[in-house]
Amino acid sequence: MKYLHTMVRVTDLDASLDFYGTQLGLKEIHRVDVESGRFTLVFLAAPGDESAQVELTHNWDPEPYDSGRNFGHLAYGVEDIYASCRRLMDAGVTINRPPRDGHMAFIRSPDNISIELLQIGDPLPEQEPWRSMPNVGEW
Repeated sequence: MKYLHTMVRVTDLDASLDFYGTQLGLKEIHRVDVESGRFTLVFLAAPGDESAQVELTHNWDPEPYDSGRNFGHLAYGVEDIYASCRRLMDAGVTINRPPRDGHMAFIRSPDNISIELLQIGDPLPEQEPWRSMPNVGEW
């Protein structure tokens, strides 16, 4: 058995591609438009690791999706948790659970999917402003 991908439904494909691609840094691997089913599938992966993919499913006919907490979360390892969170904040992404411990942070996609960022290797030394930042909303 081999892990292939995780699927999340998205309401706005352009906003989701901006978030997962431009802001989070994932690369588009494959895209399929299925006119008969009225949906688009976009597969993304972290650069250099195409073995773990996220599939964005965009149904062309609008339908509401709830908070996303019932999904759980996606998790990605990052080289520098502080630099990653700073880059995301500078792009307008809310850091719901700041990396106070130098190890873990949570953000949310445009469709409220929780994304966990984990420091690769040992936690970084605690530092400001992260150490003093409160949680924002749910994560």
